[in-house]
Amino acid sequence: MSTPARPTPTRAARELARRDPVVAELVKRHGPPRLAGRPPSSERFASLARSVLYQQLAGGAAQAIHGRFVTALGGVVTPESVLAAGPETLAGCGLSRAKAASVFDLAEKVTSGTVSLGRIGRLSDDAVVAHLVQVRGIGPWTAEMFLLSSLRRLDVWPVGDYGVRAGYARAFGLDAPPSPKELGPLGERFRPYRSILAWYCWRAADEDKTVPNPQAVDH
Repeated sequence: MSTPARPTPTRAARELARRDPVVAELVKRHGPPRLAGRPPSSERFASLARSVLYQQLAGGAAQAIHGRFVTALGGVVTPESVLAAGPETLAGCGLSRAKAASVFDLAEKVTSGTVSLGRIGRLSDDAVVAHLVQVRGIGPWTAEMFLLSSLRRLDVWPVGDYGVRAGYARAFGLDAPPSPKELGPLGERFRPYRSILAWYCWRAADEDKTVPNPQAVDH
């Protein structure tokens, strides 16, 4: 017997559109999800470090700090380059002391093997989150962004992300964005493709110019 093909984001979007008229309208307006291919495991550390830098910052400020961070490391973001630079150099790029300590702790834990990014793709979504929150300053939101951007998991529902909450409210006609606690159950009927719904929520939030850049609750 042949193994069923792994659902693609486009197929997942079609399935959600079939289930729900609001999602169908979002798909009509924004087309299929535009997601890049799954990056190689060698880029996972850089992806996690980037997510830490972007925590609770507007896009322009985060991009500027991340650019200085990459430049300070000689253009190569690895555990080794972070450890060689040290926390003071990281703080000099505009990172808060807490974020500099977080990135440095991530580098130390990856180097020691406490956090194994090479094998993390074999873990379940919940296990990935539990593995990553060992690192200082990495909470559920950062781990969920890693699941979405690096592992390309299809059923991640980042309830702590303000952009997702605001976009859900706009798309589904709510008076105000739901709280993280309220948003959790609202996503249940969209399993196992909640990552795709999150993508469309971000697009809906982008349509509303009064919504600030997505920010996270990472604790």
